[in-house]
Amino acid sequence: MSAIRQASPRRVSVAPMMDWTDRHCRSLHRFISRHTWLYTEMVTTGALIHGDVPRHLAFTPAEAPVALQLGGSEPDDLARAAKLGEQWGYDEINLNCGCPSERVQRGAFGACLMNEPQLVADCVKAMRDVVSVPVTVKHRIGVDTVEDYAFVRDFVGTIAEAGCEVFIVHARNAILKGLSPKENREIPPLKYDYAYQLKRDFPQLEIIINGGIKTLDEVEQHLQHVDGVMLGREAYHNPYVLADIDARFYGSTDAALTREEVEAKLIEYCASEIARGTYLGAIVRHALGLYRGVAGARGWRRILSDSRKLAKADLAIFDEAREYLRVPDEILE
Repeated sequence: MSAIRQASPRRVSVAPMMDWTDRHCRSLHRFISRHTWLYTEMVTTGALIHGDVPRHLAFTPAEAPVALQLGGSEPDDLARAAKLGEQWGYDEINLNCGCPSERVQRGAFGACLMNEPQLVADCVKAMRDVVSVPVTVKHRIGVDTVEDYAFVRDFVGTIAEAGCEVFIVHARNAILKGLSPKENREIPPLKYDYAYQLKRDFPQLEIIINGGIKTLDEVEQHLQHVDGVMLGREAYHNPYVLADIDARFYGSTDAALTREEVEAKLIEYCASEIARGTYLGAIVRHALGLYRGVAGARGWRRILSDSRKLAKADLAIFDEAREYLRVPDEILE
């Protein structure tokens, strides 16, 4: 048990995912797992310096622990944004050095920063100088045709010298030209051994592995080699995969909530959010996978995806959707 207590709080985390891991998504994930480390969507420094800060940074204390992922490449701007993140209560500031989208490239940050390790080190130092929470980096293992392990080893080594102690390694290359962000999550081959080698080469650092991981058995296998595992799309499309994490990886003795209990909490959350003027569909879209694998889940999803019903903001929609559960899909068809 003591080994579990001493383990990284990021032993299991859910990846920052654009358009997905907003505060409603994180609230759902937190109903299912008390300990899984959660990340925001990427927020650019420009959005915080020139935009609506509360809209980008407000979250409920119940979501904690939550890390704020920043996108940017100017040390001063990142320092300002990191300081805001700490003031708003985030538990970690993470720098995105892995996103391959053209929009991010035009801003000269994301994965293209891997080609400028000293700049990343300067960014990390600038943030660390103004915040007391951990500053971490999420990155790929290479860029475009660079396949040599030495590239990512030297990148991590340079940033570690600036004081960064936590690296989240998406174990694929980022292809900056010719592949979409979606293709970049699927086509470049996974090289988990690169992340394992980083841990061997930098045993003092905390190395988190990310990319294509779908089951808790896989999580357990990776934890034989690295300090933590980050789940991505699987946690979004199948959120109940998080249900056993607290007991299995954090030593919790509390019983996990059933899907029905999670749904009940979600309905309470929806009621409070509707009272604040939130569109019901903005919340429910994150929960469509809650009953994945349960008979009738397709019917449940269909009702909760009906924009006309959602527009009425009537929580009876959940009762209607629940009528389909445990009805074999072939009957629905």
